[in-house]
Amino acid sequence: MTQKKIYQILTILIALVWLINGLFCKLLNLVPRHQEIVGQILGETYARPITGLIGIGEIMIGLIVLIRFMPRMTALMQMLLVATMNILEFLLVPDLLFWGKFNTIFALGFIFLVYYHEFVLRKKLS
Repeated sequence: MTQKKIYQILTILIALVWLINGLFCKLLNLVPRHQEIVGQILGETYARPITGLIGIGEIMIGLIVLIRFMPRMTALMQMLLVATMNILEFLLVPDLLFWGKFNTIFALGFIFLVYYHEFVLRKKLS
């Protein structure tokens, strides 16, 4: 498989992570744990609408990844968002995380994947 093909596949996979989490987990609330996390951190009163807004934001990130708009800035934003979100969850609601504190490992893996995709693999294609 060529590096260009790997790059294209990773672009789709990264976008799907954002699209699936945004649409199914948050906007459609098919994984209520996400709303519980928001509720515990920001308060139950507005947990549902805030979770929905986060979902819309994640869908937008997925679309931005797909259309390759400002790819380096988008990659940096993704890495910062995932790191920030996971640090907050690790510190404030580790009991609500699917893998508990081990979620950090998966978050770091995703951050590394985004970094590799945009700053290593794409550079090789230039």
